[in-house]
Amino acid sequence: MTSTESGIYYDPYDFEIDSDPYPIWRRLREERPLYHNERYDFYALSRFEDVERCLVEWRTYSSARGTILEFIKSGIEIPPGSIIFEDPLDHDRHRGILSRVFTPRKMNAIEPKVREFCARTLDPHLGTGRFDFIRDLGAEMPMRTIGMLLGIPDEDQEKIRDRIDEGLRLEEGAMPDASRLDAEEQASSFEEYIDWRAKHPSDDLMTELLQAEFEDETGVRRLTRAEVLNFVNLLAAAGNETTTRLIGWTGKLLADHPDQRHELIERPDLVPNAIEEVLRFESPSPVQARFVTRDVVHHERVVPEGSALLLLNGAANRDHRKFADGERFDIHRKIDHHLAFGYGIHFCLGAALARLEGRVALDEVLKRFPSWEVDWDNAVKARTSTVRGWECLPVVTA
Repeated sequence: MTSTESGIYYDPYDFEIDSDPYPIWRRLREERPLYHNERYDFYALSRFEDVERCLVEWRTYSSARGTILEFIKSGIEIPPGSIIFEDPLDHDRHRGILSRVFTPRKMNAIEPKVREFCARTLDPHLGTGRFDFIRDLGAEMPMRTIGMLLGIPDEDQEKIRDRIDEGLRLEEGAMPDASRLDAEEQASSFEEYIDWRAKHPSDDLMTELLQAEFEDETGVRRLTRAEVLNFVNLLAAAGNETTTRLIGWTGKLLADHPDQRHELIERPDLVPNAIEEVLRFESPSPVQARFVTRDVVHHERVVPEGSALLLLNGAANRDHRKFADGERFDIHRKIDHHLAFGYGIHFCLGAALARLEGRVALDEVLKRFPSWEVDWDNAVKARTSTVRGWECLPVVTA
């Protein structure tokens, strides 16, 4: 049955749908668990069990042609070092290098610095009666944190963040032309930093990437310059964008649920679980794409080899089959695992860092602003095909 015949239309580029996709995602889960969009010719799965299985079965649901729908459809060449766009063996080798750095222990060690970044951005707004969860915190603290980890000078971090944001932004509600995106050109913006670090090693991720050794079919080697550039570009983008959206959703959801916000003030030990519930309820990166390498059957229908398949992890995270009353936000919810960070071999390497930043940001906001309401007249949604959230979210504080 086609999307027209079913009476359901889902389009990841439609701004109106993106404003609140959950009613459509709920209908997809219940009425059309395997959905086909004729306009862009993609399939979509929305139930937790289906999405989780596909995230694990990388041989059938490949990331090697990109994990963004427009990348798969354009057939663009993926540059080396883009681990989220790789399958094993390349993925395993490259991930092994980064996994030495992004350990929970190493990420937790930077907590004092993250708190310092939060204080630096929040303290000027004490007594003003308002601040912006995105522009004054979400766009600042993650940028400072990943910039510090990579070794990018403070004065250049904002410029890099703005360029990344511009590259993600959708100008209209249609699939962008991915063939016009030049990943190598975007990565080349880090060339000066890489060349400097090659001559002046330091205690940062850039230096570790330059010096890391690993083994492939050619023997023991180091990353090429092109691979290092793409690693740094990927880390800079991932380290900024998704955590920014997480912080924005935290502000919005706790404005919507003041009773739960007040409870967090009384019981700060609940903050880590509250962040997990924000991630489940409003996943910052709610749609993942895969290339189907063989004919597969889902819900008694064939998805042909060569198809593009969207895995709606944002929809899956509200599936009542996995989470009772999944459409309800509850900071006390017991969550064994959700899919906000993916699952399987591509589970987000930066999950520990994102959790740390989300937790610290909420801690520091609650210490200074126990009450806030969103200024809806001036709130603006961000429009991208890869993440979902706010471009600015101003709040009025008590």
